[in-house]
Amino acid sequence: MKIGTREFSSRAVAAMAAVAIAIVIVALMLPYFVIGAPEAGLVKVRRGSNVEVVVDSLQSTIGSSFGSRVGTLLRLTGSDMSSRHGAFKVSKGDSPFTVMRLLRSGQPSGIKFTFNNVRTRDEWAEKVGALFMTTKQEMLDALNDSTLCAKYGKTVDNITSMLLPDSYEFYWDITPEQLLDRMYDYYDRFWTAERKAKASALGLTPEQVSTIASIVEEETGKADERGKVARLYLNRVDMGMPLQADPTVKFALGDFSIRRITHEMTRTASPYNTYYNPGIPPGPIRLPEKATLDAVLDAPAHDYVYMCAREDFSGYHNFSSSYAEHMANAHRYQTALNVRGIK
Repeated sequence: MKIGTREFSSRAVAAMAAVAIAIVIVALMLPYFVIGAPEAGLVKVRRGSNVEVVVDSLQSTIGSSFGSRVGTLLRLTGSDMSSRHGAFKVSKGDSPFTVMRLLRSGQPSGIKFTFNNVRTRDEWAEKVGALFMTTKQEMLDALNDSTLCAKYGKTVDNITSMLLPDSYEFYWDITPEQLLDRMYDYYDRFWTAERKAKASALGLTPEQVSTIASIVEEETGKADERGKVARLYLNRVDMGMPLQADPTVKFALGDFSIRRITHEMTRTASPYNTYYNPGIPPGPIRLPEKATLDAVLDAPAHDYVYMCAREDFSGYHNFSSSYAEHMANAHRYQTALNVRGIK
């Protein structure tokens, strides 16, 4: 059978094109040491992105030249990126072909989320916004949504009680509600039947335990003193005494840098100010550690109801059960403040 010149030419062109594409693909599959290693990083892809948007993310994350090679492979393979989403981990030794396959069909990577020493929901939301696709404001809106808070049996005031400091792993494109769902799962696991029974024996809800723990953490940075401080506040609760905790005044004023609480400050009108209001505040004044929650639940018995920072500025406190002894401790501390010129 004879093949026409035109038909032969078409086949030849097609064959040459196929060879050219194969050469390009092979070149792009060369080991990284031949074409240059990519920078390690997370390539973030939003749902609905096209190849060009993905290439921009590639170039800014793993390097312009290497990102362009991956982009060429995505185009040659007719990759539709519109349904792909997440953060994809690229390692130093990956080839363009490996990265292309990862973006086309690989599993997105989780992002480690560690937080501790966080006081406010604003600080926590900022940490979320710095790591995940959701913004700080979107996270704040979720925390301030009373309907969403009710889903977890919380109020806007005490929703932060379920944000337990620790290390977690979430997908980059997790939504604010999904993130709160996960945080509630971890919170629910922490509050075992045994811990709930301990809280009940103290006459407290888990949320109130969290609030007292938050005050305890602000009162002392000494882990070995937290149980003692916790019992002091529990004694005050049992006796119907106002908590009169200085950190709650700082929280009410929004200024934790204050070194010396004045009488005028204690008159600040805020539901969190325990000089101005009796009882336990409506929610935590920081995100307490799990160990501090346990320190409240397992607080050792004593009869102290007063405490004052030690005049040696060691970070520890002098405790007393009588007001006269407390005033003597306070006088020594105030004298030490005056000597150091602390206002």
